[in-house]
Amino acid sequence: MSTQQPGSHKLPGTLHPHGIDEPPLISHTRAPLVELVRVSSGYGALPAIEDVDLKIWPGQFLAIVGPNGGGKTTLLRTILGMVPRISGQLLFRGQPLKSSTFEKVGYVPQLETIDWNFPITVEEVIQMGLFRKNHWLRSHRKEDREKVKDVMERLNLIGLERRHIRELSGGQHQGVFLGRALLVDPELILLDEPTAGLDIRSRDDVIHFLHEINHQGVAIIITAHDLNWVAAHLPWVVCLNRRIIAEGRPQEIFTAPVLKETYRGDLVVFLHEGMIMIGERPHLPGD
Repeated sequence: MSTQQPGSHKLPGTLHPHGIDEPPLISHTRAPLVELVRVSSGYGALPAIEDVDLKIWPGQFLAIVGPNGGGKTTLLRTILGMVPRISGQLLFRGQPLKSSTFEKVGYVPQLETIDWNFPITVEEVIQMGLFRKNHWLRSHRKEDREKVKDVMERLNLIGLERRHIRELSGGQHQGVFLGRALLVDPELILLDEPTAGLDIRSRDDVIHFLHEINHQGVAIIITAHDLNWVAAHLPWVVCLNRRIIAEGRPQEIFTAPVLKETYRGDLVVFLHEGMIMIGERPHLPGD
């Protein structure tokens, strides 16, 4: 199935009837913030992702969904320059990526990759956002301390400055690492499964934080497993299984044929009170 090419992209602004924040139309005369042109990448002879064509527009908010091993994390890490490109082009505002480009990109890894026993406080983690390429972007000046405080206020972390990170809740953990990513005023933030393992309240906190940041013009890409959560909260989705299967609005591409090709399994798609719902097709013994 060919990739669906969007006729227009959106920036934050209006409310979708399903409850998704949807922004006004933007012109394609502007250069994409990030563009992947037939990109294949990976560490071995077999690419983890193949021939990926994808444009990320300024202020866009999208989710990448697909099966385990389908290349979601690899795609994020390829954009960050952490996974070698085998072929294709990766452009930032129409120009090849340079080391300075990554100072404009924030990254929040999967929480399961964090060593929670490392002796570091909430404030120290956020301050690490000032550190790039083995040097501090600038000295710790009064304005830096004020910026750290401002970021913590925005993410409801005031009062937790001296707390060890292992003492926080799941939603607070995401807030801390999101704060680190925000400290350098990024144009793009990449988050790898930011709601994995979180309870409903914590997931609501995370999506609230992300929508607030996106409304300030920051482009956001997340990877996610929960298709129902994505359909309820995200305006644009990319279905990936080593290659892009489709991209578009959830209500347009979350169909049984697209999801079958993406996940190699049968899923049921239906509407409930105006919202898309997705579930596994039951298999009885003997089927």
